[in-house]
Amino acid sequence: MSTQEREPLFSAKNIKLFTGPISKNNPITIQVLGICSALAVTVKLKPALVMALSVTIVIAISNVVIAVLRQYIPERIRIIVQLVVIATLVILVDQFLKAFAFDVSKQLSVFVGLIITNCIIMGRLEAFAMANKPWPSFIDGLGNGAGYGLILIIVAFFRELLGSGTIMGYPVIAKLGVFSIGYENNGMMILPPMALIVVGIIIWVQRSRDKSLIEH
Repeated sequence: MSTQEREPLFSAKNIKLFTGPISKNNPITIQVLGICSALAVTVKLKPALVMALSVTIVIAISNVVIAVLRQYIPERIRIIVQLVVIATLVILVDQFLKAFAFDVSKQLSVFVGLIITNCIIMGRLEAFAMANKPWPSFIDGLGNGAGYGLILIIVAFFRELLGSGTIMGYPVIAKLGVFSIGYENNGMMILPPMALIVVGIIIWVQRSRDKSLIEH
């Protein structure tokens, strides 16, 4: 294929690959994948940000690796190969966090390792990277990571603000003087069930605004 015939790197198709998972095809609110980490790491905003970034890096790079190797992977061991690629990247991310962000690494605990079994990543490798070239696969990985991360950040923002009165550890509610009029932090917000309720509210708001999503 000549240079003139090549699809632009940022074509409308590739832009849609990136933006789709952020809104109308979000992996959490539409596909209902990756819910476990949304429940587990969203008590505070900082761990949620780190988890979102970690998953985005893993899914984007693993998509590229599988897209490059897809023609050389025997059909019967493709899942094993995919798991090896994901596990290698997760180990690298985990070691990086332990070296440079140890406190956050301790807060995330085993959930970094559980990225290996994140169904969003496995789903994108199997459904997209195994059938597409590296660049679209990279864009698809970034989009799905961003869509996943966006929900984690929204959930963590409200859980930390209403549950602890802080944002990234900074005492927002106290600075606003709300405590002086009788407001108290809602301890229920830091309990795991509230993460599911907040996700449910996000799903309700999203589908209320876009009736075409109701059929999903």
